[in-house]
Amino acid sequence: MQKRKLLIGIIVCLALVLTLLPLLTACGGDNKEGKTIKIGISTPSTGVAAEKGRPMEDAQKDAIEYINTELGGVGGYQLEIVWRDNGYDASQMSNIVRNFMDEDCVMFSTSSSAMMTAAMGIANQNGFPGLAAFSSPNLYRPPEHIYGQLPDYGDDFVAFIKYYMDNVWSGSGKPKVAIHALANSTGQGAVDAAHAFAAQLGIDVLWDGAEGKAFQHKADTISETESLTRIKAMNPDLLFIASTPAPASLIIKNARELGMNMTIAAGHAAFTSKLIELAGADANGVFGVYPTVKWGDDVPGMVKVVEYAQKNHPDDVGNGDYITAWAESLIMAKIIETALNNGVSYDTLSKGGPDAWKAIEEQGIAKISNYDVGGLHGPVSYTPGDNRLAKSVRVFQIQNGNIGTLTGWIEAPVVKYEDFPWFGQ
Repeated sequence: MQKRKLLIGIIVCLALVLTLLPLLTACGGDNKEGKTIKIGISTPSTGVAAEKGRPMEDAQKDAIEYINTELGGVGGYQLEIVWRDNGYDASQMSNIVRNFMDEDCVMFSTSSSAMMTAAMGIANQNGFPGLAAFSSPNLYRPPEHIYGQLPDYGDDFVAFIKYYMDNVWSGSGKPKVAIHALANSTGQGAVDAAHAFAAQLGIDVLWDGAEGKAFQHKADTISETESLTRIKAMNPDLLFIASTPAPASLIIKNARELGMNMTIAAGHAAFTSKLIELAGADANGVFGVYPTVKWGDDVPGMVKVVEYAQKNHPDDVGNGDYITAWAESLIMAKIIETALNNGVSYDTLSKGGPDAWKAIEEQGIAKISNYDVGGLHGPVSYTPGDNRLAKSVRVFQIQNGNIGTLTGWIEAPVVKYEDFPWFGQ
């Protein structure tokens, strides 16, 4: 009898343990409720590039909202944004990056190559991984801890010149190409590509007095009539503008006012709906390169992009920068998810610091392969020696106030600019 009672007692205890085990687990170490992983995001939401920064801030925050509320976060953990406005002021970036590191962020992002250029010194020194939505070769040639979401401004130039030579140019000899470049890394990427590949591409570059020196402008320029008058005297066949929407639109308007009868093209930092809004009818006929699909394209990822923009930021509807920044947040989430799936613990990531940063690079970024951002741009993969994560662009043209697609995806091969003796000088 005593043995029977003991056996019954043991069975009852086991049943209670099995009943309470899920509750105990939920209250214990495996409970993910309230636990977050921090990422740093810096956008030029004020200042001279706010026409790009504001929609990109909106999109990144909207995408994180989508990830947290509809996808359940990343591996069950919520993403927590540490956001800082940089005002497109390079002098702010060192302090912003230090703040991200102090706040235990596992990685950070910028919208622009110019702000990442200012951030990369301290980030590389500390091994703190950064992702630039818009990038220039100087950010990762040679590769260190900064990555490009998309092909860079040098890739833009090469892709467009190849399209131009095959589909637009019909003259004899080599076409004469002038570059009007923003006086920072946004402009320098196209300049570097022209310097490296002009002969191979079959063009003559119209330099501003010395080889490798492009015609330049500042982000707050109010007139480029003088520089364009000098370009006009050189009889260019093509003007390539490597800039952001506001100065690019001004250059286009000034060129039209001067009666410059040439092809005009713009790199992807400038080529958005904002350019059309600012340049008006003068934008018609302008070619451009952009690394994402355009609004309304029939790809799976467009559904949520449109839904969240219409719900939270209707003024951003139609802006290509919103698509780019939305995808940037998706990529950051995928990197963290990949690290978690490869055995990196929440405790490691939640504490930030060198161990978390190393884990993000080695078990996250380095292991990401053919991630599809819903078709919003090319697949995302890390290739050793190439810190660009997506590697394809498309050529467009503004037609009757709308952006029309001219090509499919054009692959942009890696270029080791550091092998050129003039690079970075």
